[in-house]
Amino acid sequence: MFSAMFSLIYFIYNTVYPMYSLIYVDLLMYLTFYLFFCTDQIDGCLGPSTVVLDHSSGFEGLLFVDDDLLGVIGHSNFSSIRATTCVYKGKWVYEVLISSQGLMQIGWCTLNCRFNQEEGVGDTPDSYAYDGNRVRKWNVTTTNYGKEEKLVARDGGTWQIQGDPTILVTLAHIFNHFAPLMCKVYLVEDVLMNFLLSILEGGGSVDEHPLIQQLLDLFWLLMEDHEVSECLKQLMMSLLRAYRFSPIIPDLGFQIHYLRLTTAILRHEKSRKYLSITFDVLRSVVFFYIKTPLRVKEAGLEELIPTTWWPTRFDKEGKDERDTREETSEERLRRRAYERGCHRLKKRIEGMSHTHNIRSELQVQILRLMLNNKDKGTGEASRYIFLNKFRKFLQENASNRGNPTVLCPPEYMVCFLHRLITAIRSYWDEGKRRSPGSISSEDAYVPPQLFYNGKVDYFDLQRLGGLLSHLKKTLKDDLAAKANIIIDPAEIQATSMDDLDEDEETGAAQRPSGAVAMGGALARPSWLSSPTLGRANRFLSTAAVSLMTPRRPLAPPEKVKIRTLAVEQRTEEDIEGSHGNDGLLLGRPFEEPDQPITEKSLLEILDGVVMMYNLSVHQQLGKMVVVSDDVHEYAIALKDTDEKIARCPSRRPDILEELQKSQKVFAEKLNHLSRRLAWINATIYSKEKMLDVYWLLQVCIRTIEHADSTGSLFAFMPEFYLNVVMNSYSALKNYFSPSNCIEELPGYEDTLAQLAAILAKHFADPRIVGTDIKDSLMQALASYVCYPQSLRAVERIPEEQRMAMMRNLLAPYEQRPWAQTNWILVRLWRGCGFGYRYTRLPHLLKTKPEDANLPSLQKPCPSLLLQRHMAELLSQDKDMAASFLNSVLNQLNWAFSEFIGMIQEIQQAAERPERNFVDTRQLKVCATCFDLSVSLLRVLEMTITLVPEIFLDWTRPSAELLLRRLAQLLNQVLNRVTAERNLFDRVVNLRLPGLESVDHYPILVAVTGILVRILVDSNKQGISRAASVLLSDPCFQLRSIQYLLGEGDAGDAGAASADRKHFSLHAYTDYISTEEEQKVEQMLTFLTEESKQAAASTPTSEDDLCPICYAHSISAIFKPCSHKSCKACINQHLMNNKDCFFCKATITGVDDYTKPASS
Repeated sequence: MFSAMFSLIYFIYNTVYPMYSLIYVDLLMYLTFYLFFCTDQIDGCLGPSTVVLDHSSGFEGLLFVDDDLLGVIGHSNFSSIRATTCVYKGKWVYEVLISSQGLMQIGWCTLNCRFNQEEGVGDTPDSYAYDGNRVRKWNVTTTNYGKEEKLVARDGGTWQIQGDPTILVTLAHIFNHFAPLMCKVYLVEDVLMNFLLSILEGGGSVDEHPLIQQLLDLFWLLMEDHEVSECLKQLMMSLLRAYRFSPIIPDLGFQIHYLRLTTAILRHEKSRKYLSITFDVLRSVVFFYIKTPLRVKEAGLEELIPTTWWPTRFDKEGKDERDTREETSEERLRRRAYERGCHRLKKRIEGMSHTHNIRSELQVQILRLMLNNKDKGTGEASRYIFLNKFRKFLQENASNRGNPTVLCPPEYMVCFLHRLITAIRSYWDEGKRRSPGSISSEDAYVPPQLFYNGKVDYFDLQRLGGLLSHLKKTLKDDLAAKANIIIDPAEIQATSMDDLDEDEETGAAQRPSGAVAMGGALARPSWLSSPTLGRANRFLSTAAVSLMTPRRPLAPPEKVKIRTLAVEQRTEEDIEGSHGNDGLLLGRPFEEPDQPITEKSLLEILDGVVMMYNLSVHQQLGKMVVVSDDVHEYAIALKDTDEKIARCPSRRPDILEELQKSQKVFAEKLNHLSRRLAWINATIYSKEKMLDVYWLLQVCIRTIEHADSTGSLFAFMPEFYLNVVMNSYSALKNYFSPSNCIEELPGYEDTLAQLAAILAKHFADPRIVGTDIKDSLMQALASYVCYPQSLRAVERIPEEQRMAMMRNLLAPYEQRPWAQTNWILVRLWRGCGFGYRYTRLPHLLKTKPEDANLPSLQKPCPSLLLQRHMAELLSQDKDMAASFLNSVLNQLNWAFSEFIGMIQEIQQAAERPERNFVDTRQLKVCATCFDLSVSLLRVLEMTITLVPEIFLDWTRPSAELLLRRLAQLLNQVLNRVTAERNLFDRVVNLRLPGLESVDHYPILVAVTGILVRILVDSNKQGISRAASVLLSDPCFQLRSIQYLLGEGDAGDAGAASADRKHFSLHAYTDYISTEEEQKVEQMLTFLTEESKQAAASTPTSEDDLCPICYAHSISAIFKPCSHKSCKACINQHLMNNKDCFFCKATITGVDDYTKPASS
């Protein structure tokens, strides 16, 4: 150990003092002699038993001698001094501590020697000396002698200790001078860090270099604690800076070098625990960061990928064309050369797998050292120190999401997450080997009791069931029955009173314990602060909870009082448990299997990993996809520029020059982005990282399934678990899949089905009350049914769950947000409706098809199985069918009316001479209302196709009313959209940005599909009823039906502008089949004949018309007041009101009315 310390002293002597010679200019020679001559009873020695310096005679020059006569400083050229002891025979040894550099000669002389300013010991015939600086011996003349004064030297690439160890008192004396220097950042970074790095330069494992461990032992032994602390802090900061700013080179040599030293330091137990306590996790995550080159030259990408490529062909719907048969030979050569370059890059990374593995192994080794729970010899184990710091780190990032300056950069969090997952899984599987009865990391999950037993603090993060204080009060009986947890009534009462009379200032004043739990974290921004959430968190940290054993006959329950502690106040026993205390797993529900899982501290760390992914990792993974989007946009821009250059007239060289400049800029940008994209696909979205995210997805799925089995206690689960399930699947599908095949993941089909079951069950789960999480679940399910593979997974879940999902989708829209539900039903139908097979709205293809900003849809993938379930439910449950369709019709009436009102405002704003712009937000809302109207029409088309009897079987109580309402709305839509020179036409012709989806085709084709179904595809009785109701509606106009085929009124057509092209379904032959066109023509012919017959029939007397709508004959009489109206009006009125139209009497019944024959 002492020899190790001398190696450091030697390095500093030869490095520090030459650098700072101006500081130590007065220390020309500073010698301290420790001569330990035991002269008593030894022959051959004259003088005192303790040897000191002779300050009375025998010296030359200006000397400063210490009071104890053991130290001397020379202040003149070649000063000399003797000791007080003489030896005349035998062998003698002396030790000298030299405290400065310089030419110094130490040896023996006789009493006859006389020294002066030019001659000292060794320069006279009567003296002999040794000069260690020049490695020579002196006796008037000089010759080579001895070895160079090095206390450490290299031997075969390793450091070896030279000479015998120095005694402890000498080291203490030396450190009295050097310890203050060890706290200086410039000295630590330039000297100490480089010296420690030089020890590891020989390679080999860190275990092969015990010298660093010995040096750290001496630091803690010979330096004050505050000096060691400051030294270690500066050393780690220097390593962090060096690692962070190290250049990107293929072999990663610099990064590996710094990681090896960091690992060596953390292997020292006392130093590791100190750094775990004092060093911020926010800083230490830098060690796990893997930089992406911003400049391709940094990583040698130009040499690996000399030829770049990007898509140059797009299909008519704006997608990259993958059919290589249409490529030119030049394009094919470039694509293949680029693919070979990407393959070389991947092989280079794989070929450097040893180097990359070394880096990743070192990073994981650092985390394993910090997660060590066996080093209890010097206090609390490292894992529990790390766990508290990690929890504080998560709290700071969760509480300060509006203040980016105090957050950990997301790109650091991504790398940290992957390494932490590897470290957790390694410890988890080690525990599995020690305890075969526990589960492996492949089946890892977080038990549900962590969410409600108060052992883990989730800060102010929202629970699925709402506020924690509310859940504790409302579910206290369920906690007692299912988890054997009893909430103290006094605590519940105190919290209830606190909720009633506490204001914001009082809440802030009563939160000191929460501040302590944050460890001095910054306060939450005001816009994130919530006194209610604060009370919930405080209730968790102060509530007294008692446990009881399961109830047994004739035995009273045994109660155990526990109290939840703040994060930094917890001990190992609070986490791992002991003597019957389950620690973090306190309160196991009866549904949870009584099986060991793993070490309980690992469960909380795993819970933190899930939270960390939700906080920022997923967002950062999405940012890297922007590079691919940029490649697509620049490729479109370059292609557009090439086309303009080809069309540029030769008489405009100025325009041609500017276009060529743009072409060069776009090409250079694409060269850079395509190479960078290859690097990202090979590193950021690698197969290994994809497997980490996939494992996290499976962990969350199993956690949700276990929590769901607890029934009402599922409400205690934090919302972020459901968010991570949805986001991690999205990342696997949209971020990793371009370079890795998601279908190749182990057990992917089963995982897909499990996720489908979660979405299908919980999107309408009454235990989930948060609006945001419910909307997220609804949107995730809507996205899930858009793609064939995930839709097939929905179809594979048990039939009972499928039926329950469809029943929830068909619930009346007034009871919940209906827009998202409607999108799901539409996506189950798209591909089956009339002219409903497009992936981009046909009218948009009249513009440039490759415009990436235009709306685009997924390819249709209807589900016949789910459509069949929907038909069964609507056929069997008449009341649900009526409620569902009434809500759809109500929402359609609202959405289309709002749309018409908004386009009126847009038209008025556009016509004002003083203001020729329209608010973009208003345009967006207008387009949304239009899209909602189209989707609602498509749901009606699906319903009337699958279950036509709902409208056409008038034995059903509400069939006639529903059909009349449907006809009324269809006529309203047709009249508004098909009228010549109407408001709809004028707004469409404005072609305003944001209203691209507003056009005739989407809405008219949806209406046409409904009309064709009831007027052409139904049975004879149904067609007759539908035609009768449609023609009897006062808003019906045959011209609107003729408009569909471009057969509008000739007069109106002549009044239209000559260059205006009429809408016609015949113009969309790519999207409407010949059979569909023939059905529309058949419908038009039928309605024309029916209209003629209706016009020729005897007109109804005005007295016989319904006094409410004046459209239908009187057909109903009310009881008891005997007033009359048509059935449609009274049925619709009775849905919301029981009073008579006319006399306000309460209607007790309605009978059919037939006008008596005239006499």
